[in-house]
Amino acid sequence: MRRFGFLRVVMVAASLSFVAVATTSCDKDKDVEPPKVLVPFKAKLAIERVWTAALGGKDRRLRLALAPAADGQRVYAAGADGTIAAFDATSGRTMWRVVHKLPLSAGPAVGSGTVLVGTNDGQVLALDAETGLRRWQVRVSGEVLSAPAISGDMAVLVTIDGRAHGLALATGKEVWSNDQSVPHLSVRGTARPIIVGDLVVCGFDNGKVAAYGVTSGEILWEAAVSPVKGRTELERLVDVDGAMAVSGRDLFVVGFQGRIAQVSLDSGQVWWAKDASSYRGLSLAGDTLFMAAADSRISALQRRDGSQLWKQEALARRGVTAPVVDGGAIVVADFEGQVHWLDQATGELIGRIATTKARVTNAPVAAGGMVYVQNDAGQLYALRARERG
Repeated sequence: MRRFGFLRVVMVAASLSFVAVATTSCDKDKDVEPPKVLVPFKAKLAIERVWTAALGGKDRRLRLALAPAADGQRVYAAGADGTIAAFDATSGRTMWRVVHKLPLSAGPAVGSGTVLVGTNDGQVLALDAETGLRRWQVRVSGEVLSAPAISGDMAVLVTIDGRAHGLALATGKEVWSNDQSVPHLSVRGTARPIIVGDLVVCGFDNGKVAAYGVTSGEILWEAAVSPVKGRTELERLVDVDGAMAVSGRDLFVVGFQGRIAQVSLDSGQVWWAKDASSYRGLSLAGDTLFMAAADSRISALQRRDGSQLWKQEALARRGVTAPVVDGGAIVVADFEGQVHWLDQATGELIGRIATTKARVTNAPVAAGGMVYVQNDAGQLYALRARERG
């Protein structure tokens, strides 16, 4: 079944957290807690806005997966109105800009000299990374709500109907596809695949992750990260929609209303798992995992067993993005366009900058000493953090 449109589960605005609505009791007299109000703090970092760019599109709260991608020299970004552009990573100078009359919903992804974007009517568009010229355009089985993964001559993406597609990067021809049985009711979004060597790992709305051969599509293993439980359809939501992380032969993944787990890349065996709920995802630095929970509380966990190191509640219910690592800090953005830096070791807030008031749905990108943030109104910001003094 192809499921386009606004949501498969109605997501409320950040001022009324989806998680709170979905998981609290049905007591209609009970008020939903508002987002935490930001309070002043002594900043240890000075945040500089280096450059900005406009990509087009309006903040219609569609939970699109439009986020910048960096390859070291350039930053690529796309707007919901069909604009795709490449910028010099340091200066923000526009290297090329094209406009296609397509309802862009995911990407860009960049690799092997190619830029890929997806649309909400089930199309994938490939451009030359150097010039922006179109190479090919193909249709897949459903809406694309996460950027593809690129490795060598293959691209892999997951569509909203629970199907993984392996495409030849040179032509867009479908080399293989595999599907998972997914529930009719689920959180809007899909996890971006991760390619590691000759396998690709994909997350699905049924709470499972599966590994396929990159070139063959052969299923190598699947693991239930978040078992379904509960009586109502809302209670049984267990989507794996957020960012996953890989280190060595270990995969780290978290599901909504489910668990955070360490999974063997070789076999799919779950080494450890703990109750958790996130549709944003996690990141990894050294021996520490950083997770943005569904209620926007941010936690640091031991990689080896998932034990908690610290929890930061100052951004609760602010609709924060998945965290990304920037030096000795992690960075998240929120529903008011505020970008926050937290100390990796303690979780202490150490820096903040306001962009515009537009929501930021997708995680920032940290590369080359810069942090790139794109809000849902199609505005791109290049930020740099420096220690004060």
